[in-house]
Amino acid sequence: MENNSSSIGKEYTKIQKLIATIFYILIVIASIVSLGGVVWTIADIFIGTTGKFELFLNLSLGYQIAIIAGLLAGLFFLLIFFFGLFKKSTRSLIKFIFKKRDLEEKYRNRTDVKIAAGGLLICLIAIIIGIIFAIVQDIVTVSSGGSSSLVSIFGSTGPWVLFIGIALFMVVGIALFMIYFWKNGYYLLLRLIGAIEKMDKEENR
Repeated sequence: MENNSSSIGKEYTKIQKLIATIFYILIVIASIVSLGGVVWTIADIFIGTTGKFELFLNLSLGYQIAIIAGLLAGLFFLLIFFFGLFKKSTRSLIKFIFKKRDLEEKYRNRTDVKIAAGGLLICLIAIIIGIIFAIVQDIVTVSSGGSSSLVSIFGSTGPWVLFIGIALFMVVGIALFMIYFWKNGYYLLLRLIGAIEKMDKEENR
C-alpha cells in the first residue's frame, strides 16, 4: 500500500494532485448539501414549509440542545467519513483523470493527427455542452412564454437546497467526464487512426 502511494507520488505532479483534491472537496460539498436538502425537504413535508424556526424556539432548552447536537453529530460523522476516504478517493481520482497513455512514436509528433483528433474532441465536447445548456434552459423556462420558472416549481427551501446539491454533483461529474474524455478520447482516436492506417497498408500489399 505504501509502495503504491509512493509510486503515485512520483508519477504525478503537485498540480495534478491539487486538481484531484479540489474535485474530491467539491464532491464532499455536493454530498453534504444534498443530504442537507433531503433532511430539509423531509422537514418541509412533515412539519411545514414555514414556521420551523418558531417551533424550534418554542421547544424546551433540552430539546433545542438535543436537536443542535444531533445535527452537529451528523455533520461531524460525515466529515470523519470523508476524511477516512480522502487518500483512497484522491488516488482513484488522480488515476481516473491523469492516467498516462503511451502512444506510438510515429503519432506523437504528427501535427495533422493532433489537429484532427483535437478538433473532433472539441466538437464533441461542444455538442455535450450545448445539449446540457438546452436542458437547463428548458428546466428554468418551463413554458414557451417564459412565465413559469423553477420558482413556481419549488415552493420551499428544502427542494432548492437539494437541487443545488444535485447540480453541484452534475457540474463535478461533467467536468470529470470532460477531462477523462479529452485525455482518453484523444488516445483512442489516435489508436483508431493508427488502426486505419495499418488496415490500409495491409490492403495495399
